Amino acid sequence: MFLTDRERALLALIREAPLSTPEELARRLGTSRAAVNVHVSNLIRKGALLGRGYVVAPENEARVVVVGGANVDVKARTLAPAVMGTSNPGATTQAPGGVARNIAENLARLGVRTHLIAAVGRDAPGDLLLRETEAAGVDVRSVLRLDAPTGTYTAVLDDRGELLIAVAAMEVTEALTPAALNERRGLLHRATSVIADGNLSAQTLTHLLTLCAEAGVPVTFEPVSVPKTARLLPALHAGLAPHTVTPNVAELAALLGRDVADTPAALRKAAGDLHARGVQTVWVRRGERGSLLSGPDGVSELPALPARVVDVTGAGDAMLAAYLAALLTGHTPAEAARQGHAAAALTVESARAVSPTLTPGAVRARLHSPQP
Repeated sequence: MFLTDRERALLALIREAPLSTPEELARRLGTSRAAVNVHVSNLIRKGALLGRGYVVAPENEARVVVVGGANVDVKARTLAPAVMGTSNPGATTQAPGGVARNIAENLARLGVRTHLIAAVGRDAPGDLLLRETEAAGVDVRSVLRLDAPTGTYTAVLDDRGELLIAVAAMEVTEALTPAALNERRGLLHRATSVIADGNLSAQTLTHLLTLCAEAGVPVTFEPVSVPKTARLLPALHAGLAPHTVTPNVAELAALLGRDVADTPAALRKAAGDLHARGVQTVWVRRGERGSLLSGPDGVSELPALPARVVDVTGAGDAMLAAYLAALLTGHTPAEAARQGHAAAALTVESARAVSPTLTPGAVRARLHSPQP
């Protein structure tokens, strides 16, 4: 973390006497109260303080930073099998969403200290996103607020909850520039792990991987969609491979620039090609067929857990969050991936992109009693 001499001096005083008033800190530093307030704001942005109550960040607690999309999910679901090209009776809902935001909320619900770096508008949907995300336990102080509309993700589902088509209006995420990440460099450097989604531009994603490489912080890349998968390619060409990638089969093919069959042999070979480019772990999602996890410990094929599908939105986000949460508590990658499948099963049985019943206990219960 990059702190100025004055910021370091102020942090030392706060550690020594955390109940000091701004006036007392200003007097001891030989500066003004206004200057102290500016330094405190910088320390919060850099992750050294957790708030204006002068709560100093713990030195050794695991901290995950999630960077990418936050938006409002608008879902339309047909009440009967969908008929294309015409109007269908159905119902609509609206709730907080976005891949990075969903992952962050899942992590927080699983007991992981989580920070979100995203961009939302100064509007009512942005207020809703931040209020509900913070209420779930996510630190949202590094989210950018802009004079622009908050992003939306509009999904059309059939009567079984399967996705027919989705439209993402995420222009506000373009504010997540390399300069914006530089302002949050301290938080990124102090992270135990960073997750980046494919809503980031190629330039920003490459810069994020550079910042994290400087501090030895592992990055997991969640592609989001086939078109957005290509945003990782410039970083791979530059030798800036993320530690982990979590594509589905189509996204894996996009990363490699060739067709990949959905067979264990083909997926193993494709994962091996990414390992050769520096990616340590490749976790391929196969929908109802489960997943294939390839990493330093070998290759594991994992089945999907049965579930009564209400809505598939957010299942992959829950998988990744539960996987990382399990890794942080000492589970092997294969064990962690199984917990990911359990979290996905819980999520598809919920009408929300993040299941409000998701807890470590619920994941364990589903893992040991998979029948819904």
